Amino acid sequence: QVPLVESGGGLVQAGGSLRLSCVASGRTFSTYIMGWLRQAPGKEREFAARISTSGGNTYYAESVKGRFTISRDNAKNTVYLQMNSLKPEDTAVYYCAAGTSGAGFRYWGQGTQVTVSS
Repeated sequence: QVPLVESGGGLVQAGGSLRLSCVASGRTFSTYIMGWLRQAPGKEREFAARISTSGGNTYYAESVKGRFTISRDNAKNTVYLQMNSLKPEDTAVYYCAAGTSGAGFRYWGQGTQVTVSS
């Protein structure tokens, strides 16, 4: 098990920024690929961004590319999602997830709500 706790969500106007954080418990954080996924009301959960174990490689969904930045600090067991130029369509519950390349995301946080007003 890898307990994950997200924070940093909230209400922001379109064009604004938020930074989400996700803290993991345990000593194995650096061995997991970390990701952020989101689920808008009435929609399925969708991938937003992921980062390799070392932080050297990142990958983004087309919908957030150029606006969102994922990063991690293995010394702090924390992964971040910097979200800039937010749009109303970014409104969703954002989930932090941990996994491996072979098994995908196996562990999930409880989610944090992001609401972007127009």
